[in-house]
This record gives sequence, structure tokens and C-alpha cells, in this order.
Amino acid sequence: METVLFNTLDLALLFTIYQCLLFAFFLVLIKKGKKQSNILLALFLLSYAAIPLDTLINFGEDFRQFAIDYSPNVFYIFGSAYWLEAVLLLFYVRSLIYKNFSFKKTDLLYLLPFVLYLGHEFNHWYLLDSQTKLALLNGYSLEDEPAYTRFINLFRECFRTFCSILCLIEIRHYQNQIKNEYADIEAVDLTWLKILVIGFLVIRAQAVLVTLGYMSSIELHLNIDYSMLGQLSNIMVMLLISFLIFFSLGVSKLFKGIDSTLKNDSVKQVIDPAHIAALTLYMQEHKPYLNHLLTLDSLATQIFMPARQLSQVINRHFKQNFFEFINGYRIEEAKTLLTKEENAKVTMLEIMDQAGFNSKATFNTFFKKLVSVTPTQYRKAQLNL
Repeated sequence: METVLFNTLDLALLFTIYQCLLFAFFLVLIKKGKKQSNILLALFLLSYAAIPLDTLINFGEDFRQFAIDYSPNVFYIFGSAYWLEAVLLLFYVRSLIYKNFSFKKTDLLYLLPFVLYLGHEFNHWYLLDSQTKLALLNGYSLEDEPAYTRFINLFRECFRTFCSILCLIEIRHYQNQIKNEYADIEAVDLTWLKILVIGFLVIRAQAVLVTLGYMSSIELHLNIDYSMLGQLSNIMVMLLISFLIFFSLGVSKLFKGIDSTLKNDSVKQVIDPAHIAALTLYMQEHKPYLNHLLTLDSLATQIFMPARQLSQVINRHFKQNFFEFINGYRIEEAKTLLTKEENAKVTMLEIMDQAGFNSKATFNTFFKKLVSVTPTQYRKAQLNL
């Protein structure tokens, strides 16, 4: 990035800082949604607010001089946020998709680069006397930086990109696992979260290219205009933060978390026949599938079986996930209702509701898949209408 930023870009950076601080403050105060997720999102926003502030201090003409006059110690301290924001976004995504999310000792490894960076800056900058700092800042040139700092920056951007990829992996796991725990997934829309994660992935990938660009320009003396990508990233961040504010609160409180302990085991498990019999009998006699809000946890509680064990019975014995298992029973219920003469004038929405479905799309799709005809065609054939 060039030493001087355009005023319009300064405004974009300032607006990003304002958005992040305001929304973080709002998240701390509200009581809607998961408190843990709100706190992690607030911390992510606060860390991201520090990044454009670091950019303004280091490359904004007026801001840089003001920072030098105020205190040389404000330089580089906000740059530590680069090592935090991607990790906090990863933790935020995990807190959304796992209902039993908690921090593990291994999560500390994600904070190791941040700690190492602080140690490096403390040793190479904050231990210097004020006069030396002022001399370095007043005579600063990007080309004069030691080569190892450019490699540190490259590693930083690669690390941030790596965290974004992990976010996408977690979302993919969520999509694969949710049908093992919920029979109604129509309300689960991951589009906003995917756009958010992919957006930041693009920004971080751009940052890798920018870093490679200025490294090539300095080390190999190539004439590369790498500042354009950096300026574009600033605009994209402002738009992404706006998108995050608009969508996250309304959706996160409806988000259906999954159990991180329920995983698809690659080794075949021996299923107790008594568990199969108990589940089958309960489904036939009590018809729990008629409850629109039935989940794996609630069914496991009803039949006094651990959720993990119930999931294994459904997956291993019935060769289905929970979504398919429950909605299969609902289709059989709908078929029974559609064959009754007294239901000849009942609307399909009422039939759907009585069978336990909460989504017309799921009802129609599943019915056509299992019966090979639409519900209307099935009723006409059964009642000779």
C-alpha cells in the first residue's frame, strides 16, 4: 500500500471503525440470541475496528503525523488485531453451529501467533527509546523495512486465510450433520453465513496477493500496482460489516445448533436389538413425529435413550439420517389421511399439518420421492376422484 491514502478511502476506513464499535457495543447490551455468540461477535468487531485504525495510523498522511505527535507507542499496537480477528470469527462460527460449544485447550494454539507477535513487537519496538522511535517513524519507508517483516506479514495473511477455510469446513460439517438431529430444517438458511465467511476469505486472499505484490516489487524490483487490491479490500470490508449487522442478529437467534459429539462413525457399530424394538414400538404407538418441533434430543428423552445411541440406531440400522427417518413416518401418516373419505375436501396444507410437517416444500418433495406421485395425485387415485 502507498504511504498516502485518498481521503475517500480514509472515510471508508473511519466508517468501518464506527460500524464495528457501534455494533459491538449493541451486541454487549442486547439479550437476544446466544450470549456466548454475541460476545464473540462483539470481540471480533472490536478487533476488526483496530485494523483500519492501524492502516490510518501507518498510511494516512494526517493520521500518521497526529499519531507521531501523540505517542510513537500507538504504532504497531493495533496491528496485533490482524492475528486475532480471523480466530475470533472462527470461534463465532463454531459457537453458532454447535449448541454445546466450549473452548478447549487445543484452541489456545490459534492464539499462539498473536502471542508471538506481541513478543516480537515488544522486543523490537517498545523496548526502544522515544528518540529512536521518532527517528525511525520520521524516516520511514516501506522499502527500508527488514526483509523478515515482509515474511511475517505474508505468514499473517496466510494464517488469516487458513482460519477462513476452517470456517467453511465447519459450515460444511454443519450442513452434513443437521439432518441427523432435526426433522424440520426449512428455516435453517446458511446463505448469510456463507456470504460472510466467503467474503472475508476473499478479502484475506486479496491480502495475500497484496503482500506478495509489494514483496515482489521490493525484492525483485517489479513494477506492480499492488495498492489497488488493498484499497478494494477496504471498501469490501465496509460492505461486509454492513451486511453482518443487517443479517446476523435476526438469524443467529433462530440458528439450530448441532451436537459436536454426534459424528458419523466410520466403524460399524453393533446395534442392540432391544433399542431397535423400543424405538419402533414407540414410533408406532405414540407417533412423536406428529410434533412439528421434534428433534433428536427430544425423541431421545422420550424413549430414555442417549442421543448418540439413538443416532447410531437410526443411521446404522435404518440406514437413514434423522431427517429422513422422521419424515418417512410423516409421509405414511399423510398417505393414511389422504385415503380417508372424510378428508376428500380437506386442503393439502391441513393434511400436511396433521401429518407433522411444518414445511410445504419438504412435504411435497418427500412425498414425490417416496410415493412417486404428488399428494394430490395420490388422493385422486385412492378415492377415485
